[in-house]
Amino acid sequence: MLDSKGFDLWADDYDRTVDLSEEAEEYPFAGYRAVLGGIYSAVRQGEGKKVLDVGFGTGVLTKRLYDDGYEISGVDFSEKMIRTARAKMPDARLIKHDFSLGLPEELSGESFDFMICTYALHHLGKQEKIGFINELLGRLNRNGRVLIGDIAFETVDELEDCRKKAGDEWDGEEIYAVAEELRAAFPKLQFEKISFCAGIFTFENR
Repeated sequence: MLDSKGFDLWADDYDRTVDLSEEAEEYPFAGYRAVLGGIYSAVRQGEGKKVLDVGFGTGVLTKRLYDDGYEISGVDFSEKMIRTARAKMPDARLIKHDFSLGLPEELSGESFDFMICTYALHHLGKQEKIGFINELLGRLNRNGRVLIGDIAFETVDELEDCRKKAGDEWDGEEIYAVAEELRAAFPKLQFEKISFCAGIFTFENR
């Protein structure tokens, strides 16, 4: 698994790497744009303007919301990706922090209308995912949503099928979310399958 320095080295080529994988409809980024587009649409159709993006990377999704007038806060642990995103969103509050340690102190006591996380959840183990999602849910405003888009599957069988097809390309260090497993902790979660290896999880606070 890449650490913050690894992501710093990858920052310049990250968007192009994603594009190549998605254009070929290959694991791991098949459906990437549709995932980001789905989350963007969900935010635009919802209530409120305060957004936290956890693991925002180069700001591909967040920049669209920023341009639409949303109040953007973000957390990422790559200094170079933060610099890239800050150039696109100079007035956003972007914080360097490893979200595997929880949300940063700078956000203590704050709540949000939307908390989004794209292609970052797979860096957490199964139990860490549950703890992370619960922490986000505890910071949601009424009628708020947690929207998580990632390499993800409805069932364990679908994950295993993707693993077999990916062969040597499969990243064994990443831990992908499976809807049928997460429902044990979050019975009301919604999962939208976007591609054979991608989907969007929605958690609501109503």
